[in-house]
Amino acid sequence: MEKTIKALAIDDEPLALDVIARFCERLGNISSELYSDPREGLEAALRQRPDIVFLDIDMGDVSGLDIAAKLPEGCCVIFTTAYLDYAAEGFNLDAVDYLHKPFSYSRFETAVQRALRRAEYNRSRDSQRVITLKQEYSNVNVRLDEIHYVEAMEGYSKIYRVENRCVVTRVILKKLQALLPERDFVRIHRSYIVPVAKIKSYNRQEVTLSGGLVLPVGRQYAGALIEVLQG
Repeated sequence: MEKTIKALAIDDEPLALDVIARFCERLGNISSELYSDPREGLEAALRQRPDIVFLDIDMGDVSGLDIAAKLPEGCCVIFTTAYLDYAAEGFNLDAVDYLHKPFSYSRFETAVQRALRRAEYNRSRDSQRVITLKQEYSNVNVRLDEIHYVEAMEGYSKIYRVENRCVVTRVILKKLQALLPERDFVRIHRSYIVPVAKIKSYNRQEVTLSGGLVLPVGRQYAGALIEVLQG
């Protein structure tokens, strides 16, 4: 079955968001979430890691360029703005494309196709990222994108993978954390590390991961969690 592309749009103009939503629906196989508050949109992007982010640049006291600089690695940014002056700065932030309002459906479709090619490349690259851990007397390669969460045990760490397969290693949690990319994984408790992309919802007491698993947040880790997820 063809994978549904996740898109997120941030624009302080409701009419602009409506155009993007209608164009996404017309394309098919692409879900869209719309945010008129840029800060809420950034928080959602950090939590959900969408494939594509449609981003206005001039949003009152918030610049889309600043939002773009804080987006998770791997998000494909398509700027949507009425101002051509920002084009050079946008491409300096590695934007996939730059849509000048008002844009046509055909121009929108071209930008999305460019983003999909970039997203496919990113997924291919991410699937090749692995860490190698010793389990008993063997070395096991663990893909970073398949880690669901990591739990500390007495002198061990247990890595839960998305297909319910586990790896138990003598590497303690602190040392294992050093092997994981800081922007992709966050320690939420003295006993748990979770991938940022798999956090569905959170507060200062607990996080809910994709699949519904709820894990506690330690008091000393709550601040770092909020900082990561809110940029």
